[in-house]
Amino acid sequence: MKIELKKASLSNIEMMQKLVAPEVESGIILARSEDEIATNIRSYTLAYFEDEIVGFCALHIHTAALAEVRSLIVKESLRGQKIGEQIVNRCIKEARALGLQRVLTLTYRQGFFERLGFVEIPKESLPEHKIWADCIKCKHFPVCNEVSLIKNL
Repeated sequence: MKIELKKASLSNIEMMQKLVAPEVESGIILARSEDEIATNIRSYTLAYFEDEIVGFCALHIHTAALAEVRSLIVKESLRGQKIGEQIVNRCIKEARALGLQRVLTLTYRQGFFERLGFVEIPKESLPEHKIWADCIKCKHFPVCNEVSLIKNL
């Protein structure tokens, strides 16, 4: 399967929202408005298969040393084919190129990220602005079962 990775453009937002909608509805991925995606469009990497968006992820920069891999989604029928791994590895490559030192993630898929070299950290070590900017919007807040992990670059 030949997957092509590209940076997102504003014209991709509608398809991105459709792809992620089931995971947002179930509470697996945090809802992002079209305006929020547009504001952060440069942070998204898309995976294409035969000209269709089949996955994406954002590399969101928190500080000069720390970024977050977030909103990772792969089309359900194509999961298990290493598409998510390709997208995350592209984001890690981008983080290194930017000079970042660490990449964090909050996830329900701990094993996936551990296979990519992430290690679990206490949620209390997350930047406070992450909690108040994102987590507070989650339907599971404050009782969250997500695991926080970090990768040193």
